[in-house]
Amino acid sequence: MSDKMPSEEMLYDLADLFRIFADSTRIKILYALIDKELCVNDIAALLNATQSSVSHQLRILKDSKLVKKRRDGKEIYYSLDDEHVHMILSLGMEHIEEMQ
Repeated sequence: MSDKMPSEEMLYDLADLFRIFADSTRIKILYALIDKELCVNDIAALLNATQSSVSHQLRILKDSKLVKKRRDGKEIYYSLDDEHVHMILSLGMEHIEEMQ
């Protein structure tokens, strides 16, 4: 193994991160949140999905620290956790576009 090879734990964490990106519904949610924060109802309407399914996916994305939430009264708004998430999506799309 190379001296630059990350630890087994880091490689496992990276594989787990990419596993989260392996679901098209989660990718759609992340894309919906690229430029603005949205509540579950808005995301469900955009994706033509149920609030329940969107909430489930948001929980996974939040647990993976890909999205964050902000409460405003009774409403909860979601947004991308940080610029890294936006970069991962942009680089992935750039790679796909170059392959076509």
